[in-house]
Order: sequence, then C-alpha cells, then structure tokens
Amino acid sequence: MPEENGNGENGKDVGPLERLKSVLQEDVQSFRTDLPAKAKELIEGLKDPTKTELYKSIFRHKHDDTPRNRALGVLSNVFLHLHPAKINRDAVRYSFTWGMGGITFYLFIVLTLTGVLLMFYYHPTKLQAFRDVLYLEHDVPFGKVLRNMHRWAAHLMVIAVWLHMFRVFLTGSYKQPRQFNWNIGVLLLVFTLLLSFTGYLLPDDQLGFWAVTVGTNMARATPLLGHEGPFGKMVGMTPYNDVRFGLLGGSIVDANALLRSYIWHCIGIPIVASVLMIVHFWRVRKDGGISGPESVVLMSEGKPRRGPRHA
Repeated sequence: MPEENGNGENGKDVGPLERLKSVLQEDVQSFRTDLPAKAKELIEGLKDPTKTELYKSIFRHKHDDTPRNRALGVLSNVFLHLHPAKINRDAVRYSFTWGMGGITFYLFIVLTLTGVLLMFYYHPTKLQAFRDVLYLEHDVPFGKVLRNMHRWAAHLMVIAVWLHMFRVFLTGSYKQPRQFNWNIGVLLLVFTLLLSFTGYLLPDDQLGFWAVTVGTNMARATPLLGHEGPFGKMVGMTPYNDVRFGLLGGSIVDANALLRSYIWHCIGIPIVASVLMIVHFWRVRKDGGISGPESVVLMSEGKPRRGPRHA
C-alpha cells in the first residue's frame, strides 16, 4: 500500500511543481470564495459608513439624539474633544466673538502650508535670496500667487490678532478665571509680530534690509540686554555681546543676520507659537469655554417664579 505523505496515487513522490500547483489551486479557490463576501461588505460600507470598522474605531459612540450619547460622542473622540460638549448659545454669535480667534488660527495654517512650499524655492544666502524671490515671481508657475498668499495672510493674521484681543478686552473676557489665558494671548501677539518682523528680511531687498537695521538698532536700547539701554553697561553689555549682536550674528546686517532670521522665522518661533496655541486652546476649554454674555432665557425655557404675583 503506497504511503499517503509525499506520494502520489501510484506511489511516486510528488515534485515541487505539483505541490506549488496544488497550493495555487487552493489559493484561487479561497479567493473565489472570499471575494464576493468582501465585495458585499464593501458595498454595505458604502451604503452605510457608520457600520464600518474604520468609522467605529474613530467614533466609538452612536450619535443618537440623546444628551448623554451626544456628550459621549464628543468626549471620546480626539478631534471632537477640541470643542466642549455643551456651549453657551450666545457666546458663539459672530456679533459677539467676531470669529477672530478661529480666523487667526486659519491664517496660521495658511501661512504654514504656503511657507513650506516657499522653502522649496528659497536659499537663505546673500547670493541667492533675492534671485530666488525673482525666480519665484516670474518663472515658477503660480509662484507670485503663492508668495502673495503668504504675504497677505501674514498681514491679515496681525490684524486678526489685534481685533481678537480688542474684542476680549471690550467684553472683559480677560478677567477671572481667564487671567492666565490672557497672558498666553499677549505672548502669542508678540510672537505673531516677531514672525512678521523676521520674515521682512528674507527677500533680502532694500525694504527688508533697512527695516531690520532700524529694528535691531532699537534693540540696543533694551534695558539690561542692550549696551545703550538702562543698566546695560552695569551688567557688562558692549556692542559685541548685547542683544543686537545676538540677533544679527554680528555687528551689521549681513549673511549671518539673514540666516538667523530664516531659522527664527521658519523653525524657532513657529514651534514656540504652536505650543502656546495648544495651551491657549486647552485653557479655553478648562476656563469654561468661550466667554460670552449672560445667557438669554426664553419664556418657554424659564422656570415659573415663586411669589405672591405668581401664585
């Protein structure tokens, strides 16, 4: 009686080719069996995406029309968790908030995306910087549009930050318990202005050169840090070790100043500003959400008053 393991019907050994053929036949058979089931599952997922495993991995709770499930759906999702489960109805009116906080963050995203694209065509050197700007404007497809988007978004971001803080001040939203977040906002204003200032020098034109020259000359009068400022000489500040020398990397606006402005503009300040924005958004949540006026209670929502006139 021939052995079954490794032998054919006539007792001959099964070669590698026959074994490979057998395995392929099994794979094809399983593929024919599983393909209709997977196709059916895919079609069902397209009809109702909420039943797919991908959707369930992101949204862990059903969005049923109940307060509890709506709150769970928000709190258990990292993206929806950026917004509170409940908000003051009157605090989200554009007539009150002006939407300047969200607009500022949107402009920061536009600046980040356009800035990354501009970095593909820019070299922070004295020989190439201005030539790269000319090449970007005249030879790169849509290069001028890209640069103008970055430039105007920077101007609008400064305006939006000012209006946002103006609204916060007018509505008293800097008061308890939001004092800490107000200070974070002031720091974000400073870094926004520094982003615009450091970007001025990058085209390496006359406007940027003299703007940085005037700005860094003003830094010489900084208290304690500038050699011309109050108490500067008392702590040993000179033209070769003060804050101006550190900002420029030397005594004049040259290649070192251009490189340092590029690093601060593209890496240093955006990282610090991003961390502060994360803290700022988090504190908005922890301080009770967006500050708003006193809630308006409708007659249908108000509780009946107790008293002799309402007995």
